[in-house]
Amino acid sequence: MDLSEHIAINRHLAESVCQRLTHEINELGFAAAQIQHYPRYDDASFELIKDPFTGKHNLTCFWFDEPKKQCIGRLQFNSDGTFYAEYDVVKPHPKKSRWFVEGVSAWGKAENIKAEPKLLQMPE
Repeated sequence: MDLSEHIAINRHLAESVCQRLTHEINELGFAAAQIQHYPRYDDASFELIKDPFTGKHNLTCFWFDEPKKQCIGRLQFNSDGTFYAEYDVVKPHPKKSRWFVEGVSAWGKAENIKAEPKLLQMPE
């Protein structure tokens, strides 16, 4: 299977994962102007990466900042049907002054997408 086939086969799940990541970001309470980019499947760069354990190729999607210099997110589909995603937010928490939002992550399978923010406690 080539790269374009992997992209097409994973489209529906990937779009669901992107929606879930976006939901997690919005649930934190940021004002609309504070978030300049959200994960969109069609905005990703795609690669097939060989899994050293199974020998199969996994589709990996990367999101980059606007100048395309720094990776700000990643979504990997594994050959066993699972996935893992993370997307950078890198902002102080809008409602909890003692917390910093590093990003959001999502994992699971098509029928069971789990997600949570990645928070860091600010030093006193």
